[in-house]
Amino acid sequence: MGFDDYKVVLYRNQPDGWVAEIPAIPGCHALMPTREESLVELAAIFRLISEEYQDRKEPLPADTTEIAHA
Repeated sequence: MGFDDYKVVLYRNQPDGWVAEIPAIPGCHALMPTREESLVELAAIFRLISEEYQDRKEPLPADTTEIAHA
């Protein structure tokens, strides 16, 4: 599975910054000053986590995230 196969949650972190996360993958989140920066950083973190799973020969968790209220 790749980055585009997962739902990304993006929300404002008060007072400054944005959080981007993939809820299905523990530890896969990024806090940056702008939305764009948080998404770029999240993609980089996803790659690192994905490589760790590959090294352990384990599949990434399935995306079971449901959008309840948007």
